[in-house]
Amino acid sequence: MMALETGIVWGADVVMLQEPYVEREGYNISHPGNRLITGGRTMTAIRRDTHLEFLEVDKGGDGDVQVFDIRYPTGRKMRLVNVYDQLRQEGGVRSQGRPAQTARWSEIMEQEKILLGGDWNAHSDRWDPQCPPKRDESFLENLMDEYDLIDVTDGEETHSNTRNGETLGSVIDFFITKASMADRLETSTDLATTSDHAVVCAQL
Repeated sequence: MMALETGIVWGADVVMLQEPYVEREGYNISHPGNRLITGGRTMTAIRRDTHLEFLEVDKGGDGDVQVFDIRYPTGRKMRLVNVYDQLRQEGGVRSQGRPAQTARWSEIMEQEKILLGGDWNAHSDRWDPQCPPKRDESFLENLMDEYDLIDVTDGEETHSNTRNGETLGSVIDFFITKASMADRLETSTDLATTSDHAVVCAQL
């Protein structure tokens, strides 16, 4: 809920969530300022008074990838992609296979103006200079290389976890885009959340 409130304060037209509480049985979420569109382990909140038109398009990914085509009042178009890339859990145990990676990425990437963001759960020194040992980075690095995508972060840690009494931070929540949009994109990170993940803002 804090992310939705932060979005309202920032004047965001859209807020992309990963692992929303609606996954928990009997937990319903709503917000007066946003229209909520639920995927599997993703949810996209669209500001009710936005001047943009949003059309959701199915590109696979079993609900861990939400794709929206956006039209501005001027007629300009872009594509927004909400991603949660993580192993599925079955009976509390993580199974093999990440549904997000099964999405039809060649179709998703057909748009020139595209912004992809979310929780990538991938560790690499390409986007995190203080990266712990590289882990689960192959899919994202290959996607970026194949489609000439650039990571856009402000360098701030977006995730923290505590193991063996030591708190570690990492950059696993961020945006990627094509070079034609990267120069017009500003990002910032807000660590004031009730989650172990930060809120990351992108502004065109």
